[in-house]
Amino acid sequence: MARHTKKVGVVGKYGTRYGASLRKVAKKIEISQRAKYTCVFCGKDSMKRTCVGIWQCKACRKTVAGGAWSVSTTAATTVRSTIRRLREQVNA
Repeated sequence: MARHTKKVGVVGKYGTRYGASLRKVAKKIEISQRAKYTCVFCGKDSMKRTCVGIWQCKACRKTVAGGAWSVSTTAATTVRSTIRRLREQVNA
């Protein structure tokens, strides 16, 4: 029977190595990369990471290139909003 971790969660595999602060940062990253995200195409919470930067929706089978740890990065969001704003300026 495997022992469960109460406080450390997914970074319990590291044991006492690397220090508490680094394990805390690693925990935040690992939880975000293993989470399911909402698909922008079908709206279901079924977008999962297949490998670094590749996200696939299990429901609609769409594959999207995104960030390493989350589907959309802050830089991508900024670029998307800037492009939309510039398009509106050209069309107006």
